[in-house]
Amino acid sequence: MERMLATPADAEIILKLYQLRTEEVMRQARAWITGEFWPNTAEEFFAVYDNPRDPHNPWLRQVITYWEMASAMVLHGAVSAELFVDCNGEGFFLLAKFAPILDAIREKVPTLFTKTSELTNRFSAAMQRYEATVKRVEASRGSRGKK
Repeated sequence: MERMLATPADAEIILKLYQLRTEEVMRQARAWITGEFWPNTAEEFFAVYDNPRDPHNPWLRQVITYWEMASAMVLHGAVSAELFVDCNGEGFFLLAKFAPILDAIREKVPTLFTKTSELTNRFSAAMQRYEATVKRVEASRGSRGKK
């Protein structure tokens, strides 16, 4: 990725994305999806994703679509990729967390995490952030299995 200076408009978008993440329901949704929801199979994922009666269904959809929207902004040039990668890690965390079951998920929902995946593949800084995150997620997954 060619190093470019971010603009003040890029900074405004990053700050707005941060502000959106601090909204109360979004904080609850993010806490649940990052800390409590660790599906081992696509079936476990879809038990929440496909069930509108599950209280966590809107949280799962909210967080996934938030990070896909944010990644799309980068892919379409609305915000500096380098600044985005420097300021945001959670989308990469979610991609790494669901990576072991993502192919099975995409059999049913082919578009899930496509923007975050494309971001990771298009920009070397994003791939580096993702690869470092994969190691942390794998360690966390391993320690969860030992409890």
